[in-house]
Amino acid sequence: MNFFKYATPFIFLLILLSACNRPLADFTYTGDKQVAPAKITFENNSQNAEEFEWDFGDGNFSNSESPEYEYGASGNYLVRLKAKKGKKEKVIEKRIVIDAPIDCLVELETEFGKMTILLYNSTPQHRDNFIKLVEEGFYDDLIFHRVIEGFMIQGGDPNSKNAKANARLGSGGPGYTIPAELVDSLVHVKGALCAARQGDQVNPEKKSSGSQFYIVQGRTMTEEELGIVGSRKGIRYTKDQREAYTTLGGTPFLDRDYTVFGKVIKGLDVIDKIAAVEKNPGDRPKKDVKMKMSVIK
Repeated sequence: MNFFKYATPFIFLLILLSACNRPLADFTYTGDKQVAPAKITFENNSQNAEEFEWDFGDGNFSNSESPEYEYGASGNYLVRLKAKKGKKEKVIEKRIVIDAPIDCLVELETEFGKMTILLYNSTPQHRDNFIKLVEEGFYDDLIFHRVIEGFMIQGGDPNSKNAKANARLGSGGPGYTIPAELVDSLVHVKGALCAARQGDQVNPEKKSSGSQFYIVQGRTMTEEELGIVGSRKGIRYTKDQREAYTTLGGTPFLDRDYTVFGKVIKGLDVIDKIAAVEKNPGDRPKKDVKMKMSVIK
């Protein structure tokens, strides 16, 4: 009797049944946009599977069958789907590219010249709020109501528009605050655009004013001075940050306490000119320094 003659079809059938019992992993994805923040819908096309493990490639996971996921930052992500049935599993990987938002530039015009300001994408709530206010004309004809040479120039109080010379300024706003967006890589070097806020005693969460901002002038720091500030605040400054503070200058003692959400990329000399004007008691310039803003990109 030829055993193999009859066994071969049986073995083939076992192999076929075994293959049919194995899970098959597959998926597609769609999204309205693939610019951060991007909400992506994953469509699970797996077959013969009972459990699923998703790895979105940014350190986050899901066991949903067809999850919807939002990528908050740009990047090239390797998405991994593991389809499981019992002890058997199959894995498929696909890459998804999330682009960075287009850089947004704002022009701030004063009688002393113009400043071009880059808004950071890593502080999206402050960026979007600032753009909204600029586009609404909120800042037009407001003044820099607090100017301290060697420190910063501050504006954005809506009560400063056509304010009388003896008016008390600095408490106005649009009626809301913005959650702090403290990013370690964004520091208070000269030209930094930062959000003003109330003090820690009444504002322990360090929420930002909805409209008031300041632009850092500061002064150049020595390595020793920067080391002292870093030790006191528990900050280890990078080589680039140390170089910026020792050449451009800034106010490092404010780092990680106030949100930095942009920087002046053109017109740093305008900061110096405004900082040097004559001031009344209370740091308000004797002659109003008005501003006008527009989004240029």
